[in-house]
Amino acid sequence: MKIKDLYEIYLSHPEIQTDTRKIKPGQLFFALKGDQFNGNAFAAKALELGASYCVVDEETGIQDSRIILVDDVLTALQQLAKMHRAQFDIPFIAITGSNGKTTTKELIHAVLSTTYKTYTTEGNLNNHIGIPLTILKIKSDAEIAVIEMGANHQKEIESYCTYAKPTHGLITNCGKAHLEGFGGVLGVRKGKGELFDYIRENNGTVFVCSDYDYLMDMSKGINNRIFYGTHVANETIQNIISASSTIDSESKLKLSFRTDDNDSGMMSTALVGDYNLPNVLAACCIGLHFGIETNKMKFAIESYVPTNSRSQLIEKGDNKIILDAYNANPSSMKLAIENFVKMQADQKILMLGGMMELGEESESEHKKIVDLIDTFQWEHVVLVGKQFEMYRNRHLYFEDSDQAANWFKSMNFRGVSVLLKGSRSMKMEKVIE
Repeated sequence: MKIKDLYEIYLSHPEIQTDTRKIKPGQLFFALKGDQFNGNAFAAKALELGASYCVVDEETGIQDSRIILVDDVLTALQQLAKMHRAQFDIPFIAITGSNGKTTTKELIHAVLSTTYKTYTTEGNLNNHIGIPLTILKIKSDAEIAVIEMGANHQKEIESYCTYAKPTHGLITNCGKAHLEGFGGVLGVRKGKGELFDYIRENNGTVFVCSDYDYLMDMSKGINNRIFYGTHVANETIQNIISASSTIDSESKLKLSFRTDDNDSGMMSTALVGDYNLPNVLAACCIGLHFGIETNKMKFAIESYVPTNSRSQLIEKGDNKIILDAYNANPSSMKLAIENFVKMQADQKILMLGGMMELGEESESEHKKIVDLIDTFQWEHVVLVGKQFEMYRNRHLYFEDSDQAANWFKSMNFRGVSVLLKGSRSMKMEKVIE
């Protein structure tokens, strides 16, 4: 079936599902394949559960007009998203970076939603499947779309841009994340920079943190650059917003800001850590660019409460726990530890899980983290995962988060502060479940 014909079906049945366990009557089922599953095998089940049509790329043996055979289901999904994207003449803001993508995306969505009908990536559906699904959820009443793009190798962001077609772009930062796939820090910059490359070629607009020299360099040649940061980059550049930050006794971010039109004020956020300052400023910069009133912007930022193990401050009894365990890489781990050091507390417990996808750099990067830890005093240091096993004689060590959780519960702590940080697969949140 041709994509334009599939698009006509989609317009009549605009809800898409890829998991039969979640299917609802009337949805389109796309039978995606992976290393451990084959959606084609569930086509009959999808129809039984009420799917309007099933898009497959293998012969199913089902004689039913609701079975749509295509060459490749994933490609069809992405082409369908591209066609849907073409129906909109609105700003499409793409966000990528090593750290802070999802928090920044959520903050931007909160700010823009005060004034515009804004659609955005749900959770972290920021890959080759999640991005087309996000685009296909955008309805005709959309005024702005915010698309998060994750990547762990080069040419990935480039491919997303072919069907998301962003008009605006933002790279939060380029740190030591997915070094194995990108081939080092310079590879990270090249891969993330594919977003700026697309914007440059299509005369779009980028938002650039002027505090990072490498982002200033990566964005050269783009005609429309808008800046934010803690300082003006040089005399020829006028920032749209700048700020300075402090953290309160609970390590939550507070900032004083000023804009180009001499508007200024204070914000008190629910975000833990001053490393979230660039994320907040990015949201404010984009909000100001799209004409959001400062008081609305301030209310949106201050009302935002982080979820899903990102920069959360959780109180359990009289213990305070910083849960920042959605993901981790050397850059974010270092910032989290340094922020925890600044936190005003008598008894601090550091519980860190291993960092993934570092390739040949894994051993050296974990050593740097342990060396950093050892420059400060802690009540306890707990290291989790085989990446830290060589340091089991220097600090308390557990193979997995289940063992760490059993230890934590057995200690019956009172009045302590805890930092939980680790890569997603380490599931460090189990410690407090």
